[in-house]
Amino acid sequence: MDFGRSWRGKRILGDGKTWRGFFGGALSGAVVGFLQIGLAELLGTHGSWGFGPLPMSVAAVFSLSFGSMLGDSVGSFLKRRIGKERGAKTPILDQYNFVAGAFALILIVDSEWFLERFAEGNGWMALVAFLILVPLIHRGVNIIGYKMGKKHVPW
Repeated sequence: MDFGRSWRGKRILGDGKTWRGFFGGALSGAVVGFLQIGLAELLGTHGSWGFGPLPMSVAAVFSLSFGSMLGDSVGSFLKRRIGKERGAKTPILDQYNFVAGAFALILIVDSEWFLERFAEGNGWMALVAFLILVPLIHRGVNIIGYKMGKKHVPW
């Protein structure tokens, strides 16, 4: 993604960040989100665990998916700045850069959507669940990628 460029003597993102991976990850996330929307519509539960009614849900899915990949890129940028090499374990940053990016972009695109789901009423419980589940899902996906030979390290 950084075309091999450096900033202040260090790579901007590193070889581990590619446009293929960025768009592949974002579009994979969007597909999962749209499957969730479809399932919620079929079950008639789009208000309780879906993304909400169309077209708001489409904007939310794309914002969360692309925001998570932006957060991942920012995480790589920060890791290069503190001297971490590609694949180096960086607890907290490795798990929550996705969340920070997703939340930042959805707040820019549709802050009302975010506030309704994570701040108002019992939304804080969803936020806490989200913050607990993300590292577990992240770890599981990385282990699968490692076992498939797609990742060099299982974290």
